[in-house]
Amino acid sequence: MKIEHVGLFVNDLEKTVSFYEKYFGATASEKYHNVKTTFSSRFLTFEDGARLEVCTRDDLNQDKLGGYPLGYMHMAMSLGSKEKVDEVSARIEADGYTHLSGPRVTGDGYYESVILDPEGNQIELTV
Repeated sequence: MKIEHVGLFVNDLEKTVSFYEKYFGATASEKYHNVKTTFSSRFLTFEDGARLEVCTRDDLNQDKLGGYPLGYMHMAMSLGSKEKVDEVSARIEADGYTHLSGPRVTGDGYYESVILDPEGNQIELTV
């Protein structure tokens, strides 16, 4: 079994797609749009075949929960080396995105850095 894809609702579809293309080398599908429901999405395919469906619609729930949200917490992107984690973290921060922590070695031995995508979703960059 494998996870076929993960879906992520966002406010700004194209800005989010561009972020994942720029920093993680994702290839985006053509945009799907359903006029009746206002649902739009684009699939992002990464080098190893993993896919992320970035979606939006006009009636998204805008309420934000404080603290740790229920459900989706973060997505981890394996970049292959500590040097790459450092490089991508620095590029993302230099471009004005939020860099929450790291790079660092965690208590359980992971080398990681945590950043936010344009919609505030946590991405853990790791080896």
